[in-house]
Order: sequence, then structure tokens, then C-alpha cells
Amino acid sequence: MAANLVIVESPTKAKTISKFLGKGYKVLSSFGHIRDLPKKKMGVDVDKNFAPDYAVPVDKKKTVTELKKAAASAKTVYFATDEDREGEAISWHLAEILKLDPTEVKRITFHEITEEAIKEAIAKPRHIDMHLVDAQQARRILDRLVGYELSPFLWHKVARGLSAGRVQSVVVRLIVEREREILAFVPQEYWSIEANLAKKTPDRPVFTARLAKKGDEAIDKMAIKNETEAKAIEKDLEGAKWTVSSIERKDVRRSPFAPFTTSTLQQDANNKLGFSAKQTMMLAQQLYEGVDLGEKGPTGLITYMRTDSTNLAEKFVAETRDMIGSAFGKKFLPEEARKYKTKSKGAQEAHEAIRPTSALRRPDDVASHLDDRQLKLYSLIWRRAVASQMTDAVLSTMAVNILAETGKAPAYTFRATGSTIKEKGFMEVYETETKETLLPPLTENESVDLDALTPKQHFTEPPPRYTEASLVKTLEENGIGRPSTYAPTISTVVDRGYVEKDERKLKPTEMALLVNDLLVAHFPDIVDYQFTAHMEESLDAVAEGEKDWVPVIRAFYEPFKKNLKVKEKEIDKKDITETATKEVCEKCGKPMIIKIGRFGRFMACSGYPECRNTKPIPGSEESKTDVSGEVCPTCGAPMMVKRGRFGEFMSCSRYPDCKTIKPILKKTGAKCTECKQGDIIEKKSRKGKIFYACSRYPDCKFALWAKPTGDNCPACGSLLVYAKGEMVRCSKEGCGFEKEAQKKE
Repeated sequence: MAANLVIVESPTKAKTISKFLGKGYKVLSSFGHIRDLPKKKMGVDVDKNFAPDYAVPVDKKKTVTELKKAAASAKTVYFATDEDREGEAISWHLAEILKLDPTEVKRITFHEITEEAIKEAIAKPRHIDMHLVDAQQARRILDRLVGYELSPFLWHKVARGLSAGRVQSVVVRLIVEREREILAFVPQEYWSIEANLAKKTPDRPVFTARLAKKGDEAIDKMAIKNETEAKAIEKDLEGAKWTVSSIERKDVRRSPFAPFTTSTLQQDANNKLGFSAKQTMMLAQQLYEGVDLGEKGPTGLITYMRTDSTNLAEKFVAETRDMIGSAFGKKFLPEEARKYKTKSKGAQEAHEAIRPTSALRRPDDVASHLDDRQLKLYSLIWRRAVASQMTDAVLSTMAVNILAETGKAPAYTFRATGSTIKEKGFMEVYETETKETLLPPLTENESVDLDALTPKQHFTEPPPRYTEASLVKTLEENGIGRPSTYAPTISTVVDRGYVEKDERKLKPTEMALLVNDLLVAHFPDIVDYQFTAHMEESLDAVAEGEKDWVPVIRAFYEPFKKNLKVKEKEIDKKDITETATKEVCEKCGKPMIIKIGRFGRFMACSGYPECRNTKPIPGSEESKTDVSGEVCPTCGAPMMVKRGRFGEFMSCSRYPDCKTIKPILKKTGAKCTECKQGDIIEKKSRKGKIFYACSRYPDCKFALWAKPTGDNCPACGSLLVYAKGEMVRCSKEGCGFEKEAQKKE
């Protein structure tokens, strides 16, 4: 009898599922999208209701042939692609290619790749949800229309190689506007006054209190504006008698956090582990699809990692509560199971949060089968999920008011606070930034001694640059994109040169400022936060069957296209990219102008091409040097970051006495697959050509000409690299795996 055929997207996922289904089933992989919009043309017929022209890539022809052959002889075909919109669309494409009726095919979904979940899904198949397919198609077509129409506009008006995107450009705007807030920020001076006070006992324990009130008037953070005012208060307190006037004690309860969604996982992994959103999703995918646990074989360790839901399966909650009671004790177990309300508007309550497939599978139990990064992420997910079902933490707090009296009215009040962890609760497994501050035992009306009175100068600080974590949080709060699209979008704006990472902070480039200003001025809807959020709501409505996808696209495209035609005629490239100066060219005497190129602003002779004189703008980033934080390996002096013609490098600050220079290692986020230890970094050949090599050279000589994506090939495990035409391909010669870079729904 012919075997049943199960089709998934990933070879790893296929391997894991095969273990559960046995001989009666054949599990094959489509290796991602089996069909998509063509890579060399727009592939959308705007005159025929935005009909997409889907094509099977050349590298997928063999896979299609194999799937058709297997489907023809199969007893039943099951589509087991991911449970989100993207997965639904892949199933639909497969049905179309295999000439199966989408309304009749057996579609199965599951939150986790476990034997129970897979067999339950097989027993309860459904049909393909065309509403979800339409929502994915609408997003794909919208993004294609914007990319193919607006990006060439930027090439003509600014510089070749630039790109724009419906969500991408909004992300750049957020980062640009934050940078301008920082640049425009004017620090304000303020002062605080602290008193080091000691108990009148032989051991004289010292504690610190801060000035809080003058008479009955509270002294807020900005109240003391300068040193003169601070010194005046200091003089008022000369000879003061210090007495404990009141003590407030109370317990503060802290509830555990909800289990992870895609967004909160990306935020926490960035804050706690230093992982980028892209790294986090790559590692989570590996944990979800299955890791080889030795004798147990491939095993899915976490549930599906693209979710807006905070729900947990009742079975998992019951298992977790039993484990908490036995492993940590009954005092860590609340009377009733905790339930969390999903905040995301478009979340599907039937879905689950990101959790371990078994609470009994502790991080230590799988540590030997995971690499360092996989283990860190699994541990974070396990601890968050388990902690979500534990008791509150209880902090015992004490606030002490100390009256400083000189006999002159009014008296000053200083305040000291302390806290201790009374009951750890969920903090037993999930650490939070909670610092204990101890105060000595004090009583009301107790007299204390002044050891020191210290006025301190402060300045207000500008808002910080976005990290990936804070950016993801902002995107979610504003309804821009969907959590599943954050990782590829952030990766895109970095790869396209709009954003640089500076110690995990996101800094816009000169080009980002220019392009953003152009889009804000001439295409306001494209980069408008509310407009973009409204579009996401429309796509959600399509997914729910409340709206048809064609009118949604038409309502966006027609005014966008009309405006684009106007701006093509209106805008002159020189008005955007060139600025006159009073400086003259030292080589030919013609006026110098400020131009902007692919890598930022520079001064150039207006007599180009006859005169090709260029130089950095005086006082610009190109001419600056910064302390690197490293010391010279030759003489021990500080190393400086310098910017030369070919980019940044480190040079000894004692130059020319010491001529030591070092390259700045630009990490790509990919690990070396050859030695398994080094990082893949960006390097330059003697001829100035960029290539990518292991940081452990010459011990490891692994190198690539193409930039790695940070992901591994699903076919052979080698590094995936960026290729032409928005494609990614396998770096291993002969593998042949290739796909279009996709934003995962």
C-alpha cells in the first residue's frame, strides 16, 4: 500500500516528524517557498487586480519533480507547513503545483513538534485557510510594489543601490528621529545633596540619605539648579541635629512575567544575552524544528516561535505545576494556575506562547546536545515559562525620613530607602534586576550622626539610541509590522547601510538621514506611523475574512503611484545631493560643493569630471578620531579609531612615534562552520575587495567572497550567503540551495 505523504518546509523538521510517524508515512521537505514572485521583474499585474505572476525558481525544479512523483503515488497528502500566514501560503502554493484542490486537501498544524502533537494533528486535519493565504499574498504584493516602484526612484534621485520598503523605511525614520532628538538635546544642570549618616552605636553603621524636602515643600529632581543654590543649602545645614522622624515599612509584591511571545523573546534575548533579533529567531527555529538528543533522536525542544499569544496549554501548565511543587517546594506554587491575557490586537488565542515542549526537560538535561547559543536561548525560554506559573516575589521595603534641624525654620528632610527579598517566588528561576539595599536597624526619634554632606552636580541626559530590544518594543507598541517581521526588517536596514551598530546601539548613517528626509517630504504616507499601523490592521482584517485583499492594495497603490509620477518630474537630483559652499578647490580654483555618496557626505570639486578633487568635510565624522577603549599592543598607549579613505581602523595615539595600526573587526553575526569557534568577520583584500573570513586566521583559513546571512543551509548545514537579486544561497559549492530573502509572517 502506498505511503501517506507529509510535506514540510525544512529538512530538519522532516527528519524530526519522520521519527514520530513511522513506516506508513513519507515526510518530504519543500526547502522553503516552492514558488514565489519572480526575482528579476515585479511580477504583479496592476491592471488585472494585482494578479501575482508566481514562478518556480530553477533550483526548485528538481524538488517539484520529486514532490509530484511522491504525491501521485501517495494514499493521502498532508501539508504540514508552519501554522502562520506564511506557512498557509506555502501549503496553498504546494496544492497549486501538485494540482490538488485547496478546498479539499488535508492541512495539519501544530504548536510543537512532539509525537503527541503530530499524531493529534494527523487525526484532525483541516482545509487550507484562504483568508490567511490572501493576507500573506497581500503583504507580499504590497512589499513588492513599494520595493520595485520606490527603490528605482531613490536610485535616480539619490544614489544607486538604495532601497525603500513599506516597513523598512518606517523603521529607519524611527532611528533617524531618535538621533535628531539626541543631537538637539540641550543638557540641563541640576544638583542633589546626599548625607552619609551613622548610627550612634560602637560599630557606627553608615547609610546614605538624599535631600527630599525643605519644610513642607518637596524638592524634586530639578529643584536645585546650580552650585550656588546647593552651597546655600549646605550652609543652612551647618550644625544641624539629625533625627529619625518616621519609618515606613511595607511589603511589595512582584508578579511573574507572561511567557514569551515573539516580540518579548527578541527583547529579552537582546537585553540578557546580547543576541540580535535575527540570531534569536534563527536559534529558536533550530530548537523548534528539532535537535538530535542522542538516543532519543531529533526532538523539538520549544513550541512555534512566531506567535503573539501568551496562552499556555492546560497540559503543559499541569506538568509545570507538578514539577514546581516537587523540584522547588509547595511554597513556590500558587493556589491556582496563572493565566495571561494576550495584549496584541491581532493575536489568535488558539495559539500558544513560546515555551519548552516539556517542563521536565531542564536546560542541564540537554546541555550536552546544544551549542552555547542554543543552550542560552533554551534556558531563557524554559525559565520564563516555568517562572510564569510560580508565586509572586515579595520585597520587604523600608523608607526612613531623617529630619535635619538647626533651630532655624524651615527644617530639611532627608530620605533613605532599603529593600530585601523576603520571598523569592518566581525569581528563584527567572532573575530580574533587583538589588537589595540594607539599612541598619533604626527607630523613630533616634538621633544619628552626620559623617559627610555631599552636593553632587548632574546633567540631564538625552534619550538613548535604540537597541534592537527597545526598537522592537517601540514597533510593537505602535503596531508597525508584526513581531515575526522585526528580525528581517532590522537586519535589512543594517545590511543596506542605513543603520550602523555602535556597541549594540542603532545609529543612522548620513544616507539614512537624507533618504528619510526625502521620503518624509514627498511620500509621507509611506513613512507615517499611523498609516503603516492601519495597513497592518487591514491585513489582519483580510486574515480574519473581514476584508478582500484586492481593495486593500488598490486603496494604497493608486494614490501612491499617482504621487510617484509627480515626484519623478518635480525632484532634481542635484537639489538633494549637492550643497554649495564658499570654499574653492585648491587644485583648479572652482567652487567646492558638498555631495553625498553611498557612504555619506564629502566635499568635491564642482569641475568634475575634469577635476576629481575630493576631501572630507572639515569637522565631519570622516575627519574625526575617537578613543577605541583598547591599548596599543606595542607601547601600551590608547588606540584611536581613525577614519580613512577605506573606512575605519585603529591607530596608536602616539603616532608617529609608534606606528602600530590594527583593523577593526566587523562581525557579521555568523559563526565559522569550519572550526566551530571563530566569528565570520568582514575583511579587505590587498586590492580593496571585501571578503569574509574566520576571525581565527591563520589557525582557520575559512573564507567567503559573499556576505553570510547568519543562517545555515537547510539542505547541508553550510552558511547561507547573500546573492544577487534579493536572493540568498548556500555557500557550499555543488549544494545548489537558493531562495529569495523573505520576511517571515
